[in-house]
Amino acid sequence: MEALFLAMFKALVAGLLMGLVFALVALGLTIIFGVMDVVNFAHGEFLMVGMYATLLTAPLLGVDPVLTLPFSALVGAGLGVLCYHGLIRHLLRGPTIAQLFGTFGLMLFLRNLALMIMGSEPMIVHQGILVGKSFVVGPGIVLGATKLAAAALSLGAFWGAWWLIDRTKTGKALTATSLDKEAAMYMGISTERVNALAWALGGASVAVAGGLLVNFWPVDPNVGLLFTMIAFATVALGGFGSIKGALVAGVLIGMIVQAPPVWDAMLRLVGSDAAEGFTIHSLKYTFVYLIYFLIMVVRPQGLFGWKQ
Repeated sequence: MEALFLAMFKALVAGLLMGLVFALVALGLTIIFGVMDVVNFAHGEFLMVGMYATLLTAPLLGVDPVLTLPFSALVGAGLGVLCYHGLIRHLLRGPTIAQLFGTFGLMLFLRNLALMIMGSEPMIVHQGILVGKSFVVGPGIVLGATKLAAAALSLGAFWGAWWLIDRTKTGKALTATSLDKEAAMYMGISTERVNALAWALGGASVAVAGGLLVNFWPVDPNVGLLFTMIAFATVALGGFGSIKGALVAGVLIGMIVQAPPVWDAMLRLVGSDAAEGFTIHSLKYTFVYLIYFLIMVVRPQGLFGWKQ
């Protein structure tokens, strides 16, 4: 029984740490959707670009990977603005289906561009102040320093997003545009600049998440697919356009991902013959997708969203 409680506690802590990173991945998606009602299917590829930015910049400049996060944010913001002015603002003139296919095409373009330039071999950061370090916080409980730092910096990023939107004039312009674009234009707000800013913020936040992830998660051109689905599930659960919802839902998704390993550990402890050979650890992300579909059916507005 003690081993079971230990496994549950370890899963709880691991779910919390990864959940905060998942939340940061979803933050950019919820900002873009909240301001523009545009679903960005290339969101995971923005994350991939952030991962490669940190992976390549750290050895090139001879600095610790953590110190390259501002550069990753700059790359993500620049990519967001470029995609908005080069593609999205033109798609806004067409029907919603054009926006969906447009961002889907952007996803394929970025993925295949990365495949052409970087190849298909998975890569990960091997050197750094935090890489390979860990902290023992109790009997059998070891926390990776990179995951702790990623969770802490994710919280910092959420605080920064809250401060920007809730305490600044720029944030009020973002909020006004998200509530009523036409009324915001009549009040003198440049909605074109606000839209570009939303894409810059979205790109920067997910690129920073990528820069944190590559310290303990391998990157390859297809890594965006998994995190796109996780981001969609997180935003759907929290509520499209809700920053608080993205934070809470990210943590919940992190817990859900850790539930199958706990179930498998429990079966091993009780020595169930009927369950021998049957594990659900490999299906942990399947439960995330299942929850995404259930949310869309039962509560489409999410936990903190609103009906329109």
